Order: sequence, then structure tokens, then C-alpha cells
Amino acid sequence: MITIDYHSHHYRCGHAQGNIEDYIKAGINKGLTEIGISDHAPIYWMDGNDPLPTIAMAKNELDGYVEEVLRLKDKYAGQIAVRLGIESDYIEDMDETYAKVFEKYPFDYVIGSVHHVSKINVFERSRWTSGVKALDVYREYYRLVAKSAQSGLFDILAHTSAILAYAPQPFPADLPDVQDEALAAIAAAGALIEVNTSGYRKMTIDPFPTARMVEKAAELGIPMTFSSDCHRPDEVGYARDKIEAILVRAGVTQLGTFANRQRIMIPFAATTVLC
Repeated sequence: MITIDYHSHHYRCGHAQGNIEDYIKAGINKGLTEIGISDHAPIYWMDGNDPLPTIAMAKNELDGYVEEVLRLKDKYAGQIAVRLGIESDYIEDMDETYAKVFEKYPFDYVIGSVHHVSKINVFERSRWTSGVKALDVYREYYRLVAKSAQSGLFDILAHTSAILAYAPQPFPADLPDVQDEALAAIAAAGALIEVNTSGYRKMTIDPFPTARMVEKAAELGIPMTFSSDCHRPDEVGYARDKIEAILVRAGVTQLGTFANRQRIMIPFAATTVLC
């Protein structure tokens, strides 16, 4: 059984419910051995303390966030390993800015996410009604995903098929080639990706990345970890049984964990038996 969950959000980001401690308690109740706390980093690519209050924490919240996680890490030691993480946007030409922020704090890991393509959020449905060519959007998204891997800023790359969430279907026939080019760049960079079950909540049929991409990532030797991307305490560990089955089919035998920005691969003890 999967007993880790490395992607969680809380009230500070403005679009999640509950306190950090609520998520830790949910992880304990669900038998997790590790839970990663990874709320949205402040928006340093825009001016002001809190330019997107329903998207990410304010700049003046970051110190308190780190202090709270460290306090809870100590409080629940022996019951569950609490990891201090953060989810950050990947924004071109902002590498130095974000690197300076990350080095100030004792993060166990940093998640990198491509949330904006051509200045439009990846989950913005209206993108697809403006006459854009879908394949052009996908190419730009995966160019940014590849650059995020090559930046060296991040320990985990998040939801690497999020652009598909509300996109028109059927998908272009060339899409797998575009995805596989990005996966090859991720493999060359030695980066790790998460298998993120928020895809089921948005796409219904696939996690992020898709099951096909998980198999390709395994073929390329890309390490992976598990993430629910939970925004409510009851979503901790969401759909981990489905991911277990996908990982077993892909031949994955280890999952990535982190401490002090160091990757630690642990055995993946599957309980799923495939016929």
C-alpha cells in the first residue's frame, strides 16, 4: 500500500479548507507514514504582498507557514513523518529570485508547477474557446515543463499533464510525441515527477500525468512519488489504490521521499495483485 502523500494545501492559499494539523491527523488516520505539507508559495512574479489571494499565500505568511510546519513536525514525531515542502510556480527568468527564497528556509522538498501558459492559468476553461490551436498550447506547456526540470530548482515536478484537465477532446494525435519529448528532458535532467490524483477529480479517467505517461516515465527510468494534491483533509491519500495499480503495471518498485532536499527512494510494497 502507498503510505506517503507529498502534496497538500491548506487555508493559507485561499482555495483550500482546513488547518495544516487537520491534514496531519487525516494522514495518521489513513495509515500514512509520511505526509508532505506543500502549500502554494507566494507569487513573487507579481508586485504586492498578496496579488492573487485565492491562489497562493501572501508574502508575509511564509515565515509563519514554515514555523507552523516545523512545530507540528516535532509535535507528531513518532506518529507520522511531517515533511516541510512548498509548491512554487515555474516562471521563466525568475530562477534566481525563487532560488534565494528557497535557500532561506529548511525545506525538505520543493515542488515545481507550470500553472500558467501564455499568461493564462492551465485550469482556465475559456482558453479553449478563443480559437487557439490545441497542439500549440500543449507544445508551449511541455516546453515549460521541460525547462522547469532543467532549472534544478525543484525536487518534485507537479501534475505534468494538468493542461489536459479541461481541454477539448479528442486530443491531437501528435500529443503523445510532445509529452514524450518532455519526459525525455525530465529523464535527462534527473528530475522526479509526482503521480497526482487530482487528475481524477478534474479529468475523471486519469491522474496527472496520465497512466500512459506514467508507463513511459517508468520506461525512461524517471523516479516518481505519490501525491493527492488534497485541498480538504478528507482528500489526503485520495485514490492511492488506483495509483498503486498503475505503478504495478508500469513495473515501479520504489517511490521517492525527501528530507533536507535529499531524495530517498523507498521500496514500494504493492498490495495489488494483477491477473
